Amino acid sequence: MPVKRAEKTPMPVRDAQLRAHDFQEVNEGYSALHASFEAERCLRCQDPVCVEGCPVNIPIPEFIHAIASGDMPGAARILRGANPLPSICGRVCPQESQCESECHMVKRFNPVAIGHLERYVADWERTQPISAKANITRKEKIAVIGAGPSGLVCAGELARLGYAVTIYEALHAPGGVLRYGIPEFRLPKAVLDWEIDVLKSMGVEIVCNVVIGRTVPLQDLFERMGYAAVFIGTGAGLPQFLGIPGENLNGVMSANEFLTRMNLMGGYKFPENDTPVKVGKRFAVIGAGNTAMDAVRSSLRMGAEEAYIVYRRSQKEMGARVEEYHHAIEEGVQFQWLTNPLEVIGDADGWVTGLKCQKMKLGEPDASGRARPIPIEGSEFVLPVENVVLAIGTTPNPLLTRTTSGLLTNKKGCLVADEQTGLTSKTLVFAGGDAVTGAATVILAAGAGKRSAEAIHQALQRAPATAH
Repeated sequence: MPVKRAEKTPMPVRDAQLRAHDFQEVNEGYSALHASFEAERCLRCQDPVCVEGCPVNIPIPEFIHAIASGDMPGAARILRGANPLPSICGRVCPQESQCESECHMVKRFNPVAIGHLERYVADWERTQPISAKANITRKEKIAVIGAGPSGLVCAGELARLGYAVTIYEALHAPGGVLRYGIPEFRLPKAVLDWEIDVLKSMGVEIVCNVVIGRTVPLQDLFERMGYAAVFIGTGAGLPQFLGIPGENLNGVMSANEFLTRMNLMGGYKFPENDTPVKVGKRFAVIGAGNTAMDAVRSSLRMGAEEAYIVYRRSQKEMGARVEEYHHAIEEGVQFQWLTNPLEVIGDADGWVTGLKCQKMKLGEPDASGRARPIPIEGSEFVLPVENVVLAIGTTPNPLLTRTTSGLLTNKKGCLVADEQTGLTSKTLVFAGGDAVTGAATVILAAGAGKRSAEAIHQALQRAPATAH
């Protein structure tokens, strides 16, 4: 049946029964016909509020008009000029709650599929030779700590401005949460590697296996290594736990550990790769954000026969993207809404055998603005599972702040930084992304990296300060 003009052109996806058992990408991407049709739905408004809804302010009508005109090189140039990671953001950004939610089409119809079109252009660009070249014109060099989305974007923007930039990454491969947190079926590593290669072609140097604050003190970046400014984009990689009995049993992991074992260390290829990930027949993930969806959908691909999301609130309050939720349902994930974990149960050998839970009902809104879950007396039950993964949030790792005097944090351990510039409590030290906000989205981190790059550039145009 033909798609009506009022409706968004659907994204082609792989069959759910097939994709639930492998790590190949779920979304197949638009064809040229899909993209052309969808681009023609754009109203080309005189007041394009969709741009304001984008954290990196992509000139959305301009790149979509270029698609409609058949000018793919122009569309790619416009897109990359605003966002150094378009093929990544086109895949993982929550466009439905950002640019697309502002689209004037939503007043009567479905919004234009901005995210799908962004991916289409970026995927076309990946079929072309990399044209970016280094153009270092400034004497100052900049250090970026962390090769996650905020660090990569900040480095790319600074390189575009003519600075020599070096990224120091603690892990053995760059990408941060893009590499260790997001599964292959949502973000293929070949896509990430291509985007990083573009940055390298622009002159960005990436040095892995360096822990700033441990291997190299932050102060040494200025005093011994001669950097003029520093951007901190170390993310929020410290997992949170519930503090319930049984969390130390075998078979209990944080989502960070579970996803890192598979994505960064290739555990899904065991025994080809020597990183085993033990997954039983029944698998439970506590939480309902994007990370929880990534973990539970990965468990099916690792051989789980039953996979559960356990969440103390309802579907309405979940943090995951609607697209990921629908994909999870199609793949067979089961949802235990209004269910609060009380205890992880194990056997005599210390392995998980079940998750004791209690049913909840929703009351008045709490401090987060969401309905407060209230226990229902006498509703306890045990969910038989062999694995429990906690995906209830993360906080920044305190290593850097503990080893760097004068670098202020708030009560949650996040760096204190100016909202617009990213300037921290230390002179010419900037920060952005999850290290400042706590766990958030890739595109918000990218926006912070972009703003800080401009702020660093402006600061270095003024008389340089010497105190750090």
